[in-house]
Amino acid sequence: MFAIVEINGFQYKVEENQTIKLTKVDNFEKGKKIETDKVLLLSNDKSLNVGKPYVKGAKVIFELIGEKKGRKIEVMKFRRRSNYKRIKGYRDNYTLAKIEKIVTP
Repeated sequence: MFAIVEINGFQYKVEENQTIKLTKVDNFEKGKKIETDKVLLLSNDKSLNVGKPYVKGAKVIFELIGEKKGRKIEVMKFRRRSNYKRIKGYRDNYTLAKIEKIVTP
């Protein structure tokens, strides 16, 4: 069984007991359980439920595990023969979450 869920404006394909990386969640508390009812698609082995826009009565419960930083992305500007070079780095923050349960209607 899997579901496609909208969390913080992004869509994620989730299954039970799966760990996913979310965009940074505000008011982070380790061990906090959050449930969302923004389930766009719900699939069993036998059936497929597509929401309009969300599946009524379906929920996904997940637990926040931790916060980490992503890998560093470097952006470089360079102009030849003019002694011009600029390098900037960026690391995105993300939150780890474990999917505990997918509730079907």
